[in-house]
Amino acid sequence: MAKVKLLLDEDVQLDLASALRKRGYEATHVQELGRKGRSDREQIEYSVEQGSCMFTFNVKDFVLLHNDYVISEKEHFGIIVSPQLPIGEALRRLLALLQRSSHESIKNVLEFL
Repeated sequence: MAKVKLLLDEDVQLDLASALRKRGYEATHVQELGRKGRSDREQIEYSVEQGSCMFTFNVKDFVLLHNDYVISEKEHFGIIVSPQLPIGEALRRLLALLQRSSHESIKNVLEFL
């Protein structure tokens, strides 16, 4: 079972990516890639190109993007949305989700933390 690979949106704390990497997950923040300021659509398209699941606090816009993908019959590698959380709580919830998910099981799924 392949682990979920993550791309963290710019509204998520930068340190969350390194905290996830320390726990054995492949996680990259858009700021580390010089992608800060890109549109939400550009970010999800990039995550698809990279085979990454998107994690964001931008619930409204990414729910709409997920719905667009469903209607258009386009695939993505998962979208995890959450209300704004302190880094410790976001990490705890994400780890719980990641421990029961795989790269395959989260494909085309919209998950709420």
